[in-house]
Amino acid sequence: MSIKKQFIKTKPVCKVTFSLEAKEATTASVVGDFNGWNPEEGALGKLKNGTFKATFDLPKDASYEFKYVIDGVYTNEPEADSFKWNEFAGAENSVLAL
Repeated sequence: MSIKKQFIKTKPVCKVTFSLEAKEATTASVVGDFNGWNPEEGALGKLKNGTFKATFDLPKDASYEFKYVIDGVYTNEPEADSFKWNEFAGAENSVLAL
């Protein structure tokens, strides 16, 4: 799993690429504050090597709670900027700081 950030100098956004290796999985998505926790809006495409990947333009100067959904199972990003306890979910969420 990894996150790549590319800040755009001419726009107030950051291109964030989420990628995760899940060769056995059939579906994967990233859900969070930035897409209303909607798996359809955060769908990741599966590459031939079994990696799921997608890039999203997110407003910078903000932080977002998020998780991956791999075949219906919620998973944190181990390389997240930090983690935050979420009372609603009763679990920790990954945090992305831009």
